[in-house]
Amino acid sequence: MDAHLRDLRYFLTVAEELSFTRAAERLHLSQPALSKQIQGLERTLRAALFDRGRRQVRLTAAGEALLAVARRVLTEWDDGTVEVGDIVAEQLRTLRVGTLTSIGRTLYREAVNHFATRRPGWRIELRSFGWGDPTAGLHDHATDVAFLWLPVDAEDISYHILLSERRFVTLSNQHRLAHRTTVLFQDLLDEPFVALPHSAGPLRDFWLGADQRPDTPVTVVAEVTNADEKLELIASDTAIGLVAESNAAIYARPDLVSIPVTDLGPAQLAVAHRRGDRRQAVQAFTLACTDAIRNAYEPAANGAEVPAPTKHPAR
Repeated sequence: MDAHLRDLRYFLTVAEELSFTRAAERLHLSQPALSKQIQGLERTLRAALFDRGRRQVRLTAAGEALLAVARRVLTEWDDGTVEVGDIVAEQLRTLRVGTLTSIGRTLYREAVNHFATRRPGWRIELRSFGWGDPTAGLHDHATDVAFLWLPVDAEDISYHILLSERRFVTLSNQHRLAHRTTVLFQDLLDEPFVALPHSAGPLRDFWLGADQRPDTPVTVVAEVTNADEKLELIASDTAIGLVAESNAAIYARPDLVSIPVTDLGPAQLAVAHRRGDRRQAVQAFTLACTDAIRNAYEPAANGAEVPAPTKHPAR
């Protein structure tokens, strides 16, 4: 009659969402697969955990009782695994760094160099995550620090903004606007867009320009989890997409055109960690990133001044 931790996590997600559809999206599962797992848990416990109405899902009395237990068990397990992971990281002298896209402007390389000065003998392990996890592994404790594009909807995440960049639109080189040097977002309102998954939360809306389309709903033709998927769809002239200025350069291709959108607010890149994580290595990497940014904006060798980046308080 033993239930697996995975089953408890699935149950807790459904209990929090009170929707199998939303819970499946959060868990990156199909709804039938999630329903099957919950049904298996109910058979194991010999109790119905949810009342499944046509329009509403509600916890049963048995479900309410299990909810308190599941939260306690999972919290204690997560706290324990975090403590073990921290000990192992200190022993291995390894810092796990998450990222959602490639990091331009030589920022990552310079940050690693500055980190090596602050924490000699430590090793950086870079891990790439799909856009379905906008915290790049922080939320699930798969990483210690991460480069994140804002906004991120996670109260347990603290971040420091490193860069503010213009937003560009990336188009097929056959697109009707491909010859333009700049565009306004109103020029794009009726265009089909490629979108991040719903689990990306406010980051999905940000890259759809949702705040600039009060009366015009967006047409989403596909959802993607990484840059390669996004660019392939755009290159086929199926859709368009917004990108940060540095990523427009990193992912440049002959069959694509990237153009500044002059009336959109900037994209912001941050270095982040879990709130309350006071480990010296985590703090050292954050400082190494700010060192790298500061050096990147020092006066150029030819004497020309490069504008200093906008400073933002840590959050």
